[in-house]
Amino acid sequence: MTHKPDPAAIDFSDVLWEKSPFSGGSDNCVEFGAIGEFVAIRDSKNPAQTPLIYTRSEIRAMVDGAKAGAFDHLR
Repeated sequence: MTHKPDPAAIDFSDVLWEKSPFSGGSDNCVEFGAIGEFVAIRDSKNPAQTPLIYTRSEIRAMVDGAKAGAFDHLR
């Protein structure tokens, strides 16, 4: 299992942040950014807040679940 780094110890200044085109151009979305072998997620309304860090397998499981409708009840 890959050990995740402490997000507070990471410099995110060079991360290319992306948000879903389904956000409608508003600031009520999350943004994703690749950082080495991990994926960082931050709140687009509060980009100065420390992002969360996930492994790529965790992100893959979430995306696969979303595609399969596992989270439809949360809408």
